[in-house]
Amino acid sequence: MNLNELHPAEGSRHVRKRIGRGTSSGQGKTSGRGQKGQKARSGGKVRLGFEGGQTPLFRRIPKRGFTNLNRKEYAVVNLDDLNVFEDGQNVQPADFIEAGIVKKEKAGIKVLGNGELERKLNVKATKFSASAKEAIEAAGGSCEVI
Repeated sequence: MNLNELHPAEGSRHVRKRIGRGTSSGQGKTSGRGQKGQKARSGGKVRLGFEGGQTPLFRRIPKRGFTNLNRKEYAVVNLDDLNVFEDGQNVQPADFIEAGIVKKEKAGIKVLGNGELERKLNVKATKFSASAKEAIEAAGGSCEVI
């Protein structure tokens, strides 16, 4: 293949339609917009979800439930995840992020009791489940609520 043999692929380049340039152009007079109506006007478009005056779908379907605007979402850490830390270490929220256990702290960190804890740790977090607190203290560690 040489430079003088290069050419675009078949159908990849085409001439744009020149709209509104007389009746003989094929796209003259109404410029492909049809006869009158909302879509024929300049700036004539319908908003998202509009169904021609019929009650839109988002208004027809039943609304259920309640969204609490003050809901607090906690980053969850299981006991299994705590085995990453060294024995006797003081574990704080920054350590969870540094170790890659938690991506964002959100409203705080909650420690749950899933799995086995094999180390003695002093854990500081926003919340502890009852089983997690029991397991940490049974391993010889301590729980401190921040």
